[in-house]
Amino acid sequence: MEFAETLQMDSEESIKRMEEGRLYLPSDKEIMEKQFDCLEKLYDYNQTRPHDQKRREELLKDMFAELGEGCYIEPPLRSNWGGYHTHFGDHVYANFNLTLVDDGHIYVGSKTMIGPNVTIATAGHPIEPNLRYLEMQYNMDVHIGTNVWIGAGCVILPGVTIGDNTVIGQCGSCRKSLPCAPRNRKPGPGILLP
Repeated sequence: MEFAETLQMDSEESIKRMEEGRLYLPSDKEIMEKQFDCLEKLYDYNQTRPHDQKRREELLKDMFAELGEGCYIEPPLRSNWGGYHTHFGDHVYANFNLTLVDDGHIYVGSKTMIGPNVTIATAGHPIEPNLRYLEMQYNMDVHIGTNVWIGAGCVILPGVTIGDNTVIGQCGSCRKSLPCAPRNRKPGPGILLP
């Protein structure tokens, strides 16, 4: 795309490019209006009281693209689009401070657990300085399988796919990225030694 064409991109073209994972202008007026509507719902979700679980569930079902049964997200939840491009299977649990950079789609399989302070990001910015100067962006969907455990503080980058039954994080026994070798694991809750 020529730089002159980029500067003249209309809202319809920006939205189409955003959905296709191509370079687009995230500051487009129509995109931002829709995004702010989503953020209003997110604000309401983060203001719910702990005993108001029914209201939280109703809000999440309205906010997310798909939300399976028995999902729980501990506020505060941060999300560029308030979950609008996020798809959760059944019984997904997310602890405090989940950040979803959901400009693209995020797919999370059933029975997945997400620790505190995890970021799942779909948005990227061009390496080419002239495109960055124009404030261009692109998105790459993230796919997380079923029965995955994402440990505290993990960052999942754009375009990543995580398979079923995977553990992502840092091992508390040896301070190495998981999965670690069985010989490095110390006995404790949830650890079966061979």
